[in-house]
Amino acid sequence: MTKKPLILVTNDDGIAAPGIIALTEVMQTLGEVVVVAPDSPQSGMGHAITLNSTLHIEKISDYQYSCSGTPADCVKIAVNEILGRRPDLCVSGINHGSNSSINVIYSGTMSAAIEAGIEGIPAIGFSNLNYNWDANFDASKIHVKSIAKNVLEHGLAQGVVLNVNIPNIDKEAIKGVKICRQARGNWKEEFDKRQTPQGKDYYWLSGRFENYDKGEDTDEWALKNGYVSLVPVQFDLTAHHCIQQLNSWIFNA
Repeated sequence: MTKKPLILVTNDDGIAAPGIIALTEVMQTLGEVVVVAPDSPQSGMGHAITLNSTLHIEKISDYQYSCSGTPADCVKIAVNEILGRRPDLCVSGINHGSNSSINVIYSGTMSAAIEAGIEGIPAIGFSNLNYNWDANFDASKIHVKSIAKNVLEHGLAQGVVLNVNIPNIDKEAIKGVKICRQARGNWKEEFDKRQTPQGKDYYWLSGRFENYDKGEDTDEWALKNGYVSLVPVQFDLTAHHCIQQLNSWIFNA
């Protein structure tokens, strides 16, 4: 008999988040699950890792561990210290909120998936566009299972992980899964400047997302039109199309 697939589950909202509970429930129908997730929310941490302080692990149950570090830390320590064998799949999420377009750069959810990809492990980041803590994940579960099954069966190209976003609509209204590219967009930051009682300035970061991309093949278009968006993401940041141009430059020492 072959072993069940070993599935590593993590996130950036913390080990107690409803999203990771929903994700774990789905993965337990597909294989043997180990959860290694931050002990507190780590949203927006990007690919940060812990270098200047120690990491702590607490065993919550036979298959659950909380980590004092970032989402990327969780994957690193799971692979190197906790798991008895290499996982067949790493899934991160289900995030409470969008990780479409430029948000993929800042996302702790996606950075955990990317860290697994760097380790050569097929990986998927899942996000639901509902930011509420008590979000309903019924629609998400259906598509999470379908996409994860496909990755387990077919694998992923080397150096590629999947960024999956699920619209905040009823499951009956979701039209299906659309393979997309990342929309060109950005955040227009706004800083709310305030003062402490002692007169020292401090700031709250806020802002609004602006989509500059009118294409109908983007994740933003898919989500606004009732589709689950699936974007293949690569962590090789080389701008290969610029190499020829740069080779034509003359560099004088």
